[in-house]
Amino acid sequence: MSSLSPSQAVRPSLIAVLAVVLMADVLDLVDGTLTSIAAPAIARDLGGGAGFISWLGTAYALALGVFLVLGGRLGDRFGQRRLFLIGMAGFTLSSLACGLSVNPAMLIAARFAQGAFGALLIPQGMAILTSTFSRAELGLAFSAFGPVLGLSAMAGPLIGGLIIDADIADLGWRPMFLINIVIGLIGLPIAAWVLPKVPARPDVRLDGPGSLLLGLAMLAAIYGLIDGAEAGWIGAAGAALFASLVLFAAFARRQVTAEAPIILASLFRSRGFVSGLVVGFAFFATVNGLVFIISLFLQGTLDVSPSGAALRMLPMTLGIIVASVAGMALIPRLGRKLVVVGLGVTLLGAVLLALVIGVDGGRTVSFLAGALFVLGLGMGSCFGTIYDIALGDISAEEAGSASGSLSAAQQLAASTGMAVMSSAYLGEVSRLTGNGALLLCLAIAGAAILLSLPLTLLMPKAAPAELAH
Repeated sequence: MSSLSPSQAVRPSLIAVLAVVLMADVLDLVDGTLTSIAAPAIARDLGGGAGFISWLGTAYALALGVFLVLGGRLGDRFGQRRLFLIGMAGFTLSSLACGLSVNPAMLIAARFAQGAFGALLIPQGMAILTSTFSRAELGLAFSAFGPVLGLSAMAGPLIGGLIIDADIADLGWRPMFLINIVIGLIGLPIAAWVLPKVPARPDVRLDGPGSLLLGLAMLAAIYGLIDGAEAGWIGAAGAALFASLVLFAAFARRQVTAEAPIILASLFRSRGFVSGLVVGFAFFATVNGLVFIISLFLQGTLDVSPSGAALRMLPMTLGIIVASVAGMALIPRLGRKLVVVGLGVTLLGAVLLALVIGVDGGRTVSFLAGALFVLGLGMGSCFGTIYDIALGDISAEEAGSASGSLSAAQQLAASTGMAVMSSAYLGEVSRLTGNGALLLCLAIAGAAILLSLPLTLLMPKAAPAELAH
C-alpha cells in the first residue's frame, strides 16, 4: 500500500472503516460513563440500595477489563471482522436487556454482558485499522480519535442527564440504553458492508483458564469490597476477599505455566513496567472512583438534577481534554516528569475540592468549577502518559502483550476504584453528612496519589520513540 504525505486525505473507503471503528469506541466510552450520572435515578426506580449503586459503576468496566486481552486474541484467531460484528450484535442485545431490566439483578447481569461484548468489539477496531491503513494513513486516522472521543466524554454524561430529566414517554433512564438499539441496527449492516476481511490466524493460542481465573478473582474482590462496606467484613465479604487472594495466586501461577499467557512473565522482570502498572492502576482507580462519587454527591447532597450534575462536572471534562491535548505535545520533552506533574496537579485539585466542600459544601458554582477544572487538568495530564511511559523499557517482542495488559488493567482499575470509593462514600453517608463522606473519599484519593508518587522514580524516563512522536 502506498504511503501518503501528511497533507493527503485518507482514501474514501478507509474513511468509512474509520467511522465504523470510531462509532464502536464512542459507544464503549459513553456507555462506560453513563451510570456515573444515572445511578441515583436507576436505584430509585428499581429499588436498589447502596450495593446496587456500586455494582452499576463497576460491572461494565470489570467485564471489559477481564476479557479485553482474550477478545483481542479471539479476533486474531477467528478474524477481526467476524468478532467485531459479533461484539456489536451482542452489545446491542445486551443494551436492550439493560433498557428492559425490571430489577437490579437483571440490570447488573446485562451490564456485565455489555462489558463482555465490548471486550470482543473494541480490540478488533484497532487491529483492523493497523492491518488496513498504511503508516501515513494511520497517523491521519489516529488524529481523529482524540477530538471525537474527547467530545464523547464531554457529551455522554450531559446527554444522559438530559434524557433522564426529559423522561421520554415516561421511561426515565431507560432510553439511555435503548438508543443503542437504533445505533446497532444502523451500524451492523454498515460494518458488515465496509469492514475488510482480515485473514484469521488459527494458530493463535488462547488462555481461557487464565481469563476465567482473573475474572473470578476480580469478581470475588469487588463483591468483598462492596458487601463488606454494607454488611461488615466478617462473613461473606471476608470469605470473598480471601477467595480472591487464592484465585489471584492461581492466576499468577497460570501466567508462568501457560503456553500463551495473558501477561508475559518476562514483563514482571521489568522494573519500569511494573512500577508504571502499579502507578497507573492506583491513578485510574482513584480518578474513576472520584468521578463516580462526585456525581452521587451532587445529586444526593446538593439535590442537583442529572443534567445539572453533568453541567457542573463539565469543567472537569474540559480540563481533561485541554491537558490531554497538551500532553501529546509535551510527552516527548518531559517524559515521566509529565506523570509527576499530572499526579501533583490531580492532588492539588483534590485539595482544592476539599477546601471548597469545607467552606460552603460546594454550593458556590464558580468555586466548584475551578476546583473541578484543576482536577481535570491533572487527570488529563496522566490519562495518555502513564502507560505510554510504562512501555519505555519494553522490547518489541513484549510490546503487544504489555500494551494489551495495560489496557485491561486500566479497566480493572476503574471497576476497583468505583467499588472502593462508592462503598466508602455510601457507607459513610448514613453516619456522616454527604460533605463528610466526600471529604473521606478525597482523603483516600490524596493518600493513593501520595503513595504513588515515589514509584514514578522507578518508571522509564521516556515513552518508546514511536509513541512519543
